[in-house]
Amino acid sequence: MKLNEIIDIVKASGADAWEITDIKEEGWEFYFIRHKLDQNRVKLVEHIRVTVYKKSEDGQFLGSAGGEIAPTADAEEAGRIVGGLIRNAAYVRNPFYTLNKPFEGMGEVPGEPVDPAAIAKDFIEAVRAVPETATEDINSWELFVSAKNRRFVNSEGVDVTYAYPDCMLEAVINARRDGHEIELYRLYKSGGCDRAALARDIGETLRYGKDKLVAKDTPNLEKADVVFSTDAALEIYDWFALRMNAAFKVRGLSDWEAGKPVAEGATGDRVTLTAVKRLPNSSRNAACDAEGAPVREAALIEDGVAKRFLGDRQFSQYMGLEESFQPGNLVASGGSLSADELRQGRFLEVVEFSDFQVNPMNGDIAGEIRLAYWHDGDTVTPVSGGSVSGTMADFAKTMRMSKETRQYDCWIVPAVTRLKDVTVTGAM
Repeated sequence: MKLNEIIDIVKASGADAWEITDIKEEGWEFYFIRHKLDQNRVKLVEHIRVTVYKKSEDGQFLGSAGGEIAPTADAEEAGRIVGGLIRNAAYVRNPFYTLNKPFEGMGEVPGEPVDPAAIAKDFIEAVRAVPETATEDINSWELFVSAKNRRFVNSEGVDVTYAYPDCMLEAVINARRDGHEIELYRLYKSGGCDRAALARDIGETLRYGKDKLVAKDTPNLEKADVVFSTDAALEIYDWFALRMNAAFKVRGLSDWEAGKPVAEGATGDRVTLTAVKRLPNSSRNAACDAEGAPVREAALIEDGVAKRFLGDRQFSQYMGLEESFQPGNLVASGGSLSADELRQGRFLEVVEFSDFQVNPMNGDIAGEIRLAYWHDGDTVTPVSGGSVSGTMADFAKTMRMSKETRQYDCWIVPAVTRLKDVTVTGAM
């Protein structure tokens, strides 16, 4: 069934409003054992998702329900699915809101060229160029490269189409010493391939594997500065982004106010967080968000002061934010010191967590240390075990960020982030 036929069925269904997203994907998949190609395949798939909305009789409430319609469905099956969604939507009672309306430049939006073969070649050459040793190497890896074409249509007249790449690489890194062997897992998401960044990260992981085999127990430091220099730092900056999300604000999960500092009495570096439309090699370089709102540049936090809440259409409208959207790419600007300056004195640099989380509601952090480096001022010792804990409500006042930044797919964050007086429990 063609998309236009599904649109006609939805229009005639009695839905008060609707949205349809059609994603066509050409995917290339490669599976390697060490550097030998074990198997590969190409897939062509299409996903059509329909969301319908139904108003209450008094017009004060709006319910929604969504589901997929297979491209192979016939008119009868599609009609049955849409009818079921409308019945489900009638049971949902959210305060009324409207959908996004057409915007300037809507239509067939020129995107970046997407050539799966060329992107796959970049990834394969980058991985094969990583220096390995007799004791540290890449055990196996899988590469998924997709060229996606997305069309979004709604009942208000939004109709936009754009193409973008979406890639993922999974790698298992092995390290061996004196009859002992460990493995480290890595998952990289991106749009295109940043060869230098990928090679650097895998090279770092090979070193971490080597050091993990000689790591001592983490000492019971009680309170210590902790440095974040890997992707665990994303949890820290995502906490700032979530507290500037319209849904969090409406639900009472964020007490931040536009125009006020996000950390009262801050003595450290002040966060600046900006939503941007495009980043090199990001998988989120979209013309519009998932609900058809145009994506653009907007400051959420500027020099430590909350500037603007952003979010989905429903909660943004509840806040009166008519020009809102859901950010795809986010940039946390660098701080006042260099990475080398932040690595001075006594501190624990954690590079591998078994798990690390920042509670989005109260800011509590918790992480189990798999590998860290304890800098006691004179020597550096690889350590393992134990945990870190504390709360971002305190750390946000004194945190330090490097001038240098690092990109992780749709995020750019300071390459080094130093939190002060973190509780560090030693290995048992």
